[in-house]
Amino acid sequence: MRVKRKPKHTMPTKYILLILTCLCVVLLFVSFTLNISGGPLNTAAGYVFVPMQKGINAIGTWFSDKADNLKSLQAVMKENEELKAQVDALTTDLNTIKLEQYELDNLRELLELDKRYPSYEKVGARVISKDGGNWFSTFLIDKGSKDGIEKDMNVLAGSGLAGIIIDVGPNFAKVRAVIDDSSNISGATLSTTDYCIVNGNLQTMNENRVIEFSGLKIGEDTVEAGEQIVTSNISDRYLPGILIGYIQQIDRDPNNLTSSGTLTPAVDFEHLEEVLVILEKKQVGK
Repeated sequence: MRVKRKPKHTMPTKYILLILTCLCVVLLFVSFTLNISGGPLNTAAGYVFVPMQKGINAIGTWFSDKADNLKSLQAVMKENEELKAQVDALTTDLNTIKLEQYELDNLRELLELDKRYPSYEKVGARVISKDGGNWFSTFLIDKGSKDGIEKDMNVLAGSGLAGIIIDVGPNFAKVRAVIDDSSNISGATLSTTDYCIVNGNLQTMNENRVIEFSGLKIGEDTVEAGEQIVTSNISDRYLPGILIGYIQQIDRDPNNLTSSGTLTPAVDFEHLEEVLVILEKKQVGK
């Protein structure tokens, strides 16, 4: 018959570790309190607390490095925001300078145009709207009867004739450009003074940026591409000698007496902002 042994009571590991830890703390306290150097107490403290201290120092160093990195990142982000603000400000200044330069160039162009026709009194005006489409074939300006504007006054822009006033209000006027389909102008070649008719044509403007002329007399003097066409002295509504455009192509008509072709307008009718209105109308018979 076998006798059952009573089971031995074993202490859990966590309690053993707790007891050992407490013992080490007590020994360390006693060692420092009694100022005991060397011996088993210091040895035990060295084995237990030195690694703990190293671990604590390592953790503290890690957190310190992370805090420093965070501060550096915040500083970089703040500097980046300041640089972005500076870039935005410089971009705005640059755009303003470009706009002012563009307006200055336009004013210089109008000044040169004014000098080209010094015998005519003029008033400057700004284009405020246009009809639909790609071209300024008919458009409104911000000057009207209060500024001395009247119907049939000639309008200049770019390097020459832009059109003619067809309607006037107190503070606005409507202009029909030389490229409009209903425009019809008596022109003449600058070198030979031979007459022709210049007709607006939006289709040819869309296709090749040109308008048409016809009825140019074929004489002894040959007219070639590049010849200037100006308003003639026999026009009933246009003052004489204003540049309309430059001949681009010229062809002999079937009658062998006249020529026709196309010309490039002297005005950029795709980008029109300022004009000059001549405050003088063509007098019939002059």
